[in-house]
Amino acid sequence: MQSQCLSRPSPAPSRPGPLSSFVRFVVCGGGVGLLSSAAVPMLAAAMPWAVANALVTVAGTLLCTELHALFTFGTGRRPDRRRHLQSSGSALAAYLATTAAMFALHAVQPSPGTVWEQSVYLTASGLAGVGRFLVLRLFVFAERSERDARATRSETLLPGEPNLRLVPQTDTTRPRVAPTHSALIPSAAWPSTARLPNSTAPCSC
Repeated sequence: MQSQCLSRPSPAPSRPGPLSSFVRFVVCGGGVGLLSSAAVPMLAAAMPWAVANALVTVAGTLLCTELHALFTFGTGRRPDRRRHLQSSGSALAAYLATTAAMFALHAVQPSPGTVWEQSVYLTASGLAGVGRFLVLRLFVFAERSERDARATRSETLLPGEPNLRLVPQTDTTRPRVAPTHSALIPSAAWPSTARLPNSTAPCSC
């Protein structure tokens, strides 16, 4: 039995909703954070603490980006270099926002208590985390528009179905669609001799 379709487009991966993505974002970020906090003291035994912290921070950021692309936002593919750089930039911005909040606290109150420090730090971290989640979901790992999806998706054609192609005009702002199937071309498009009935050649006598 002949197949009905010449090609079948691959189904797009299911994209989780905002709430589900945020829960996954918290789980992935918290899990990698716990692993990083345990890995830093282990590496610090063999190298300076600053170097160990920098290495673990870079590795944790790369791992988080991989998890966010495949699990948190469900893109269905690993992130490329551009997405890694964008994700790292958002993590750096969140770190700078948290640090600025702590500097502002110490500038306003030179000797804040532990409660104030923890409150300001947790609040700044929460706001920075929400901001980073929005940046990742809306910009870094945003799904492609419908126009791009149609451009990259394979065409599904039935046997005998005319293939439509865009024919450019002199005014390229609005292309027109013309059928390439010979049966759909109107008779006006053929030469005038094709519409004349069969007749004998005129007599030369």
